Amino acid sequence: MRKSKLFKLFTLIVSFTLILSVLAGCSGNNQGNKDTQTPDQGDSKTKVSGSILALGSSALQPLAAEAAKQFKEKYPDADVQVQGGGSGNGLKAAADGTAQIGNSDIFAEEKTGIDAKALEDHKVCVVGFATVVNPKVKVDSLTKQQLVDIFTGKVTNWKDVGGDDMKIVVVNRPTSSGTRATFKKYALDGKEETVGNALKEDSSGTVLKAVADTEGAVSYLALSYINDSSIKALKLDGVEPTAENITSGKYPIWSYEHMYTKGAAEGVAKAFIDYMMGDEVEPLVEKLGYIPI
Repeated sequence: MRKSKLFKLFTLIVSFTLILSVLAGCSGNNQGNKDTQTPDQGDSKTKVSGSILALGSSALQPLAAEAAKQFKEKYPDADVQVQGGGSGNGLKAAADGTAQIGNSDIFAEEKTGIDAKALEDHKVCVVGFATVVNPKVKVDSLTKQQLVDIFTGKVTNWKDVGGDDMKIVVVNRPTSSGTRATFKKYALDGKEETVGNALKEDSSGTVLKAVADTEGAVSYLALSYINDSSIKALKLDGVEPTAENITSGKYPIWSYEHMYTKGAAEGVAKAFIDYMMGDEVEPLVEKLGYIPI
């Protein structure tokens, strides 16, 4: 009888020990799963990978290109190629899938031939535009009417607007340019630019060089390109083209910089657009002459 009781007690002890072992094993397994999942979840952002093309606005190009370099440092497996070509071409490339991101100075709805409903707009910053001249032009400010007269060919000599006796050489942009569309809308009140003896350049970089190298030249550029003494930015009705004057409403020639995607942004495109709109890029936005959203 006593042996039977001892055997039962022994059996209970063994059973209890086995149960504790099983529970401890489950707990250990759960803890082990938690440990392996946490690093994966924490490192998920570093697993952004793939290659995309962001094409279009040359006004946005300096910021997009520098941000792409920073983005590459943070996400080594991701590659963002940034190209110019004009806002119109950027919108077209996004719409037909040639590029994952179409950079634009203008809203898609403003460009004919583009199905704006198929595109998703991501505003990443604001940029101002200024009238620029060759440094030999002895004029510091123009009225809006003087701008209209110059760019439509009514005035052809700087002496007629307070400068020296020097021929005015207008440097135009192609119709695909968002910079041109913005300048035409806000500086020229919608008037068409002259095409007579005007020069035509395809990008902001070549406009800058043409104005710097051509005596009497005048054109327009995003503030992000006005950073040296090779050209001179003019005031409009006495108001300087600065970020402060744009945000206060004193200076009217500016636009949003858009990154358009066909449908919702995905993958590397989404990660890059989110990065463009994040805190890490804001110092770069201000440094390069843009204005944070």
